[in-house]
Amino acid sequence: MTNPSLTATGLRLAYDDRLVVDGLDLAVPPGRISVIIGANACGKSTLLRALARLLSPRGGAVHLDGRSIHAMPTRQVAQRLGILPQSPVAPEGLTVGDLVGQGRSPHQTWWRQWSAADQDAVTAALVATGMLEHAGRPLDQLSGGQRQRAWIAMAVAQNTPVLLLDEPTTFLDLAHQIDVLDLVVDLNRRQDRTVVMVLHDLNQACRYADHVIVMKEGRVVAEGPPLEVVDAALVEEVFGLRCVVTADPVSATPLVIPIGRHHVGPVSGGARTTGSC
Repeated sequence: MTNPSLTATGLRLAYDDRLVVDGLDLAVPPGRISVIIGANACGKSTLLRALARLLSPRGGAVHLDGRSIHAMPTRQVAQRLGILPQSPVAPEGLTVGDLVGQGRSPHQTWWRQWSAADQDAVTAALVATGMLEHAGRPLDQLSGGQRQRAWIAMAVAQNTPVLLLDEPTTFLDLAHQIDVLDLVVDLNRRQDRTVVMVLHDLNQACRYADHVIVMKEGRVVAEGPPLEVVDAALVEEVFGLRCVVTADPVSATPLVIPIGRHHVGPVSGGARTTGSC
């Protein structure tokens, strides 16, 4: 699967008169997992929507392989970019198989309807997400984790080289969060898909990202591998949170340990910290 380049240049994004992102430049690393992090209302999901062509910029542009995505035919964009928005909604009674089949829509035309290739893509997506045995079940009979897997399967069936996921772990318990994030890694490593996702959990972002994009007030303030980017000074600057950053004992990635008003104590040896953290 060939990974296209996805970039933003001088991006300005707004809702009505409220400017959310102003003058943002970004180049998504192809073939990697990038995670956008930042405080609430900093523009994370807004940026992702712009990358997916769900939001038209007030200025600047998003380019896919050097072409403005707003100048490209919708079907062509949908064959290259797959998007999973926050809290997607499906019609009542829709089965998993029918939902995943909708991912094949960009590959169909009035002269080319459902084909064996479409069925193969749906089956492969169900297998990749562990949802094959649930293909005939209505979505509303599934657990939260299973539903999220079904939606991801639909994006996988779309067979795009780029997946954009907006908070894919929202409303899931911890076990299902890890299950979904492990699935994302599988899709990246086994199918060479470029992934860009928004996450709120800093430690999960550090553990699962190859590349973190740190936003504050509508701009990118830092980006790069988590080990090179995430430290206590950055967390305090971006989130207003005093913390200790040490090594995750499982993954050796940065582990952010918050310091609250009621838990101020000595900093243990070896922690990556600055100033008062």
